[in-house]
Amino acid sequence: MFNKEIKQQIIKEFGRHDGDTGSTEVQVAILTARIKHLTEHLKQHPHDYHSKKGLLKLVGRRKKLLKYLKRKDMEAYLSLINRLGLKR
Repeated sequence: MFNKEIKQQIIKEFGRHDGDTGSTEVQVAILTARIKHLTEHLKQHPHDYHSKKGLLKLVGRRKKLLKYLKRKDMEAYLSLINRLGLKR
């Protein structure tokens, strides 16, 4: 399960300052962790269609946030996708 400790660790690693929970980088990092968790769940439970729909919504939200970040700050975008291991 995606718990509070994991979320706090992600916020500490990707936040711009202490208590930063709303920046684009933090939001994308949290979404990426949730996507990875759901992907592992769906490997074991391939007929869980409700989770699959939720996964697709998360991927779409992350895509929109990355598009916004790319438009606003290209250096932060490139740094973030490299740190998370995402493709362009």
